[in-house]
This record gives sequence, C-alpha cells and structure tokens, in this order.
Amino acid sequence: MPKEIKVLVCGAAGKMGKSVVKAVTAETGFKLVSAVDRRENPDIGKDIGIISGIDKVNVKLSGDLKEAISKTSPDVMVDFTMPEIVFTNTEISLKSGVRAVVGTTGMSKEDINELAKIAKQNGIGAVVAPNFAIGAVLMMRFAKDASKYFDNAEIIEFHGHKKLDAPSGTAIKTAELMTEARKEFGKDTIKGKETFPGARGSKGPGNLHIHSVRLPSLVAHQEVILAGLGQTLTIRHDSFDRTSFMPGVLMAIKKVMQIDHLIYGLENII
Repeated sequence: MPKEIKVLVCGAAGKMGKSVVKAVTAETGFKLVSAVDRRENPDIGKDIGIISGIDKVNVKLSGDLKEAISKTSPDVMVDFTMPEIVFTNTEISLKSGVRAVVGTTGMSKEDINELAKIAKQNGIGAVVAPNFAIGAVLMMRFAKDASKYFDNAEIIEFHGHKKLDAPSGTAIKTAELMTEARKEFGKDTIKGKETFPGARGSKGPGNLHIHSVRLPSLVAHQEVILAGLGQTLTIRHDSFDRTSFMPGVLMAIKKVMQIDHLIYGLENII
C-alpha cells in the first residue's frame, strides 16, 4: 500500500461529498487529488475546500470524471452521486484502473453483478455499500440474527425528502440479510383491503413489508420491528449527521487497496 492513498471524490459538491472531502483531507495517510461534480454546477473551477467550508486544499472542482482521472491518477474514487449516473461512474473508474468505493444507492442487482465482472476482469478492488455507518451495519446484522426467532417482521426507513430512490439501499440490504435467516415472513398475516394503495408498504424479499418515509430534516434512520407470540423486538439505528458515515468510508478506502474484486456491503469488511 502506498504511503498516501490518492483519493478522487465524485459528487464532491453534494452533502455527502463535502463530508468525504473533509474526512479525507483530515486523515493521515490520505491525499485528496481530485473532486468531480456535475458539469452544470456553477462552482466548477473553484477550490473544493472552500466549497466544503474548510480552508483551500488546492483541488479545483471538475465536471469531467475521465479528465480528472487522467490528470490526477487517483488510487481510489469515492462516489456519492445519483442513482442514474453511479453505474457509469464506477464503470469508468474500474476500467481506468482506479479502485472504487461506492455509497450511492439505487443500483440493481444486475448493475452490481456487472461491476463485479468488470472488477474481476481488471483485477481491481471495489466496495459497494448501501450504508457506511458502523451502527447501521450492526443493526442489519442484529436483524438477521433475530430473524431466526421471529416469523413476522416489517422495516420502516426514514430519509430526507430529497432522497431519490425508495426503498433505501439499506432497507433492501436488510431484507436480503434477514431472508438468509428465514425464507418467508408473515405467513399468517391476513391480506386486508388497502383503502389507499401502498398503505401497507412495498413487499420486499421474503414477503417483508418495507415502508419509506421522506421528510425534511431527516438524515438516515431505520427500524426493524420483529414480532412473535406476546412480544415484539425493535432494532433501530439513527444517523443524525453525515459524519456518522465517515469512519466506514475511510475503512473502505483502506480495504479496497488490498483487494482485487468487488465486495458488496460494509458488513463484509468489519
């Protein structure tokens, strides 16, 4: 591993991107070499440190990922962008020989499988995770363990009103992990009439009902409610600030330097 890991942040002018910029510039052994955002961003050409609310870091915001990679030769790209562009960004990164740490949600299983093939073909590492908060990863792990003992469960996830995809990647990943422990939930639940379509939420893997709440001021929150005879168990995680994701992001950057394949889910590296 090099003395300094050179990092490119994609989506650098967004809320998560700014947090990554701050975390990378403050961490020993990391060097921010490039920052990329959408071409139409009026701050293109400005110092990303100033944009992020810290001192100048002598890295100007770029609107072209390929050009930024060519000019700065990063070791790792960190992507917190949007569902419609994350696959393309990650494909560009991996095919350019740049490892990828991806926190943008909204990709399909097929997308992730395709990126895994590209990573393998290029012998380069990637970490894709729906949630980088250590507490959220533990919440998912505990929900999976509890699913062995409770045959009814529902998931409620809460995010800010500008989040584009629903349900969240964390909710989907939680449901997938829970169904590894129990194939089907709620077998005895009566199918009632929904006066308003969607009132019971969407049905995810294993017949798990998933409810998505979108409100201003929320960051990232999730409850898993499990029920059995005469009892319920609620497992909840709350991220009140985006700094909660940064230890996991930094951990993933270090890990991705050591692997030559794609890892899906932070639970696989902690």
